[in-house]
Amino acid sequence: MRLVLESATVDDAPAIAALRTAVAEHLTRQYGKGPWSSVSSERGVLHHLRTSRVCVARGEQGLIASLTLATKKPWAIDRTCFSACKKPLYLTDMAVRPELQRTGIGRRCLEEAQRIAREWPADAIRLDAFDAAAGAGDFYRKCGYREVGRVTYRTTPLIYFEMLL
Repeated sequence: MRLVLESATVDDAPAIAALRTAVAEHLTRQYGKGPWSSVSSERGVLHHLRTSRVCVARGEQGLIASLTLATKKPWAIDRTCFSACKKPLYLTDMAVRPELQRTGIGRRCLEEAQRIAREWPADAIRLDAFDAAAGAGDFYRKCGYREVGRVTYRTTPLIYFEMLL
């Protein structure tokens, strides 16, 4: 199955918020309540649409995946842990429909994110993952992202990853 990420529109905001919430609820059922348990809102998605590039993938079931790429550093990122570069992008809010996880969609989303980043142009993709069983650290490692640091931000243990382009 070929997967293409396209820019989300305002009309996608309710579906993106629902997808993010479904993923959070799925993780909470699997691993218990944690920082991954937050509910997304349409208002939050609309904010991201104004400040970042929100991308979506569609399938027969409708919206199947989403991620956000931004030039602005998220609050939980410490730049000093990453390689020096001039134009990093920050990947946040990646979500794949729970019933479609572990089917290769997430990997293909990251490949598409790299394509988009090169066209941006950017020279790196940076992200963080929860340093917990509910986190996606192993997934990012398997996709070629390099771990560059571990921190605790406001009591939440995180692992930083980067992909140099």
